[in-house]
Amino acid sequence: MHDIRWIRDNPDQFDRALARRGLAPLAVRAIEIDAANRSITTELQELQKRRNEASKQIGVLKGKREDADELIAEVADLKDRMAKLEESQKQGVAAVREVLQGIPNLPFDDVPDGEGEEDNIEIRAEGDKPAFEFDVKDHVDIGEGLGLLDFDGASKLSGSRFVVTRGALARMERALAAMMLDMHTGEFGYTEVNPPLLVRDQAAFGTGQLPKFSEDLFRTTTDHWLIPTAEVPLTNLVAGEILAEEDLPKRFTAHTPCFRSEAGAAGKDTRGMLRQHQFPKVELVSIVHPDESEDEHERMTACAEEVLKRLGLHYRVVVLSTGDLGFSARKTYDIEVWLPGQDRYREISSCSNCGDFQARRMNARYRPSDRKGTAFLHTLNGSGLAVGRTLIAVLENYQNADGSVAVPDVVQPYMGGLKKIEAAGAD
Repeated sequence: MHDIRWIRDNPDQFDRALARRGLAPLAVRAIEIDAANRSITTELQELQKRRNEASKQIGVLKGKREDADELIAEVADLKDRMAKLEESQKQGVAAVREVLQGIPNLPFDDVPDGEGEEDNIEIRAEGDKPAFEFDVKDHVDIGEGLGLLDFDGASKLSGSRFVVTRGALARMERALAAMMLDMHTGEFGYTEVNPPLLVRDQAAFGTGQLPKFSEDLFRTTTDHWLIPTAEVPLTNLVAGEILAEEDLPKRFTAHTPCFRSEAGAAGKDTRGMLRQHQFPKVELVSIVHPDESEDEHERMTACAEEVLKRLGLHYRVVVLSTGDLGFSARKTYDIEVWLPGQDRYREISSCSNCGDFQARRMNARYRPSDRKGTAFLHTLNGSGLAVGRTLIAVLENYQNADGSVAVPDVVQPYMGGLKKIEAAGAD
């Protein structure tokens, strides 16, 4: 959510930032609606002042009934006029809110301009691509060859874009998540949280999923929403709160299933586990002082990268262009892991600095130690990592010629010491 006062003071700057996202100017429209609403507020204040004055005069004129009757009639008329204005004011506030809530966050100055993902810029790459002396397979062929990935069984249960993992692959999925949580909590200072998977409208609104992206979510018959990511409940833990400055930063992590309708992804990534309706993810969320958010963004991205480094997976980090930036983000780094079975990089983490955009929607503030009043917090979120895609990366990067898959050293303690996953009945 944007600050209408800032838009009034900086209309040209606001519209230039929207233009970088490929959007038409909106400052004039927002200001006009706000001006009409403020005019109503001013008139209401004047009427209330007059009503108070008249009410006092009525008490003085008790002995002069005729004059008092005139004032009583005036007060009644003022009351009616104020009731109508209050309804207009309510509609005006809603109109301003409706305009503002549909406008995406403004990109930072250092975000590259562009129309889409083709304009994202690589800023670094880590590790080496693996070399194979045999024809590599993708994760679908590897997992089905092991008898441990079952897309047909999942389809029978739930339809397309679901998968059943079994045996050692199910355990590896759990092991990868446990390894990530242990790193983020034990080494990087995140507090593990087990949040609800169902949230109310206000929580989804606070992080920017509602109202614009409702079709991307699953809604229950009780008017709850299945979370598309743990970002929603974790960030909303501070909704409506006023935190002490000395309690910042707050860092949360959670391993949850995530649910997305993929409404806009028809025909995209239909093979395998890359784009599912349900998938596990370890989420990272930071709630910080505004002066610290840019440094926290770099820190969070480094935490996610460290998982890939310890798994020995080649990856690159790209900064998203304005045309590929998410609705709530001011700046985003995508971490893309190398998948030899597809001969391409695929996103495995997205780390975003949202500035005060979500905090304004949630009314999440802190109390500065050096001045009176409150100020809005800054929020950040990122994947630390997407567990299903990490499983894909391990399968494709650690595959062997005989169809087996080596277990990365860092994961073996979580797998009971298992070093290799083989097909059932293999010698």
